[in-house]
Amino acid sequence: MSSHTLAKSAPPADPEQPRYDAPLPTVVRRRRHGQWTAAVVVLVMLGLAVNSVVRNRAFQWDVVGDYFTSTAVLRGLWLTLWLTAVVMVLGFALGALLAAGRLSTNPVLRSVSWGYVWLFRSIPILVQLLLWFNIGALYPQILGVRTVDLLGPVTVAIIGLTLHEAAYAAEVVRGGILSVDRGQIEAAQALGLSRWRRWWRIVLPQAMRSIVPPAGNMLIGTLKGTSIVSVIAVQDLLYSVQLVYHRTYQVIPLLMVATVWYVVVTSVLSVGQYYVERHYARGSERAR
Repeated sequence: MSSHTLAKSAPPADPEQPRYDAPLPTVVRRRRHGQWTAAVVVLVMLGLAVNSVVRNRAFQWDVVGDYFTSTAVLRGLWLTLWLTAVVMVLGFALGALLAAGRLSTNPVLRSVSWGYVWLFRSIPILVQLLLWFNIGALYPQILGVRTVDLLGPVTVAIIGLTLHEAAYAAEVVRGGILSVDRGQIEAAQALGLSRWRRWWRIVLPQAMRSIVPPAGNMLIGTLKGTSIVSVIAVQDLLYSVQLVYHRTYQVIPLLMVATVWYVVVTSVLSVGQYYVERHYARGSERAR
């Protein structure tokens, strides 16, 4: 029998079996024409906006440069940073106590803590500051002490902002604690860990994953929110530039000085928040 006959009598190839000699399919990347068109439009608009800001003489960037590191502005910036730090520390300290009250099994503590959070989240911060600033008109004497001119503007700002921030900090801390799996605490109890060690070694590190992001947002919000204390004559960053432009009538460039400083400080805080979040998110899906 010839080889030609053998080739004709060979069984046909099974179509279900893969053919290893077949060429690999070509992978074609999905074309996203709409996204690229939108990106180009956004870049063009952004470029036009930046160009208009840089070339607009009304901003008076030379004046901005002259006052950017002036003594009055730096003094106001320091008071803003100091006030933000004090309010955040006191606010979260009081907020942690309120969160413990909200999670308590005691109905009185739970109700009072809930009422505090409800009340101070319902009243606008400006109204709270004005009420504390005029506390002497409401209560001329408290425990025999005259309250007229007792609280200065800075003290009023600390009290008002702290009480306001504590209401939000309480919910942040409470949410972080509730995010920890109950089984983790029960496992620690089974191992015989004390209550303090359970909270310090088990609950707090896991709760910080949920606490840090909103706490960072609160910090940035508090930094910008301190500008509201200018209504009670606290010489923060905004009030300092207002004093200058009331004298020089250069409103826009002085406002830009405050704006640029807020952007710089907020950007630094955002970078710090990123690294703190990454530290507490180690070993979790968020870190990956």
